[in-house]
Amino acid sequence: MTRHRPRTVVLGGLLCLVAGTTQPFAQAVPRPDRPQTLAEVRAKLESLYHDAEVATEEYNAAGEDVAAQEKKLDVLGAQVARADARLVRLRALVGAAARAQYRGGGMPAEVQFFFSPDPEHALDAAGLARQAQLGTDRQLVALVEAESRLKTKTEQAAEELDSLREIQLTRDTARDKVTKQIAAARKLEARLEADELKRLAALEKQDAAKAQAAWLKTGVLDGVGTMASAGGKKAVAYATDQLGEPYVWGAEGPDSFDCSGLTSQAWLAAGVTIPRTSQEQWKQLKRVDIKDVRPGDLIIYFDDASHVALYVGAGRIIHAPRPGRTITVAPAASMQILGVVRPDPQAQAAKK
Repeated sequence: MTRHRPRTVVLGGLLCLVAGTTQPFAQAVPRPDRPQTLAEVRAKLESLYHDAEVATEEYNAAGEDVAAQEKKLDVLGAQVARADARLVRLRALVGAAARAQYRGGGMPAEVQFFFSPDPEHALDAAGLARQAQLGTDRQLVALVEAESRLKTKTEQAAEELDSLREIQLTRDTARDKVTKQIAAARKLEARLEADELKRLAALEKQDAAKAQAAWLKTGVLDGVGTMASAGGKKAVAYATDQLGEPYVWGAEGPDSFDCSGLTSQAWLAAGVTIPRTSQEQWKQLKRVDIKDVRPGDLIIYFDDASHVALYVGAGRIIHAPRPGRTITVAPAASMQILGVVRPDPQAQAAKK
C-alpha cells in the first residue's frame, strides 16, 4: 500500500477536495482524533492498511511455525509411542524371565549339579541357566534404558507442545490485530461519500504516477533487460492469470491471495519454493541491484519489508494491494521500494 505525507490544508468539515478547492462535509464537528481532509483520510487509511499488512505477515509467519511445530510433535509422538511399546515388551520379557527363575526354585546351578542324579544333564542345564541369566541382565539394562528414553521423549513432547501453544497465541494475536485494523479502515471509508471515494482513488493514482515518473527520470531502469528466466516467465504468467482476484489476508490461492501468498504461489508454479512471507523472502532470497531487475524478480516494499510484488517488466509490477482491492498491475515505484530479490539467481535470462 502507498504511504505519503498528508497535505497541510486544514478545512472545517470532515473531508475536503484536495485540488485547490474546499468543500466542508455536512456540518460535521471536527474532532482532533479524526482526519479532516481527504489527504488526511488517505494517510490514515494507508496507516491502518499498512499495520494490517504487517500483522498479516506476522500471522502468516506464525502459521508456518505452527505447521512446522505440529509436524515436529507428530514425529515426537511417534517416537514416544515406539518407546512405550518397546518398554511394554521389555517388561513382559523381564517378567517372564523372573517367573521362569522362580519356577526353577532359585537354586544356583552349581548346587543343582551337585544334587543331580544326571550330572551331564545338570551341566547342560547350568549352561542354559547362565545364558538365561545373562539374557535377563541384558533385558534389565535395556528396560532401564527404555524407561529413560521414554521419559526424555515425553518431556521433549511436553516442551514442544508448550512452544506450539505460544506460537498459536502469537498467531491469534496477529489475527486479532489484522481484523481490528481492517475494521477501523472500513469504518473510516464508510463515512466517505461516493464522490469522495472517487477523488480519493484519483489522488492515489495521481501520486503513484508522479512517483513513478520521478523514479524513471533517475535512469534507474536504463539498460535494464526485458528478458526473464524460464522460471520468471512462468511466475509472471501465473500472476497474470490471477489479475482481478481479490486480496484476502492470509490467503495463498487458488481464488484469493495476500501479497506474499501471490508471489510464493507464482514461483511455486514455476517449480521454485520460496518463503511464505515478504519478510522471509527479503531475508532469504538473493538480493540484486535494482538496475539488474528482470521480470519475475520480487520487489520488496517499506522499511519493514511488509509488502512484496512481482516485477513484470517496463517498470510495472503485479501485486495484491490490500483488503478491498484486487490483484492488479501497478507502477513499481508507487510504494517505497526497499529492494529486489531473485528466487532463481542461478538461472540465466532466456534468449529471444
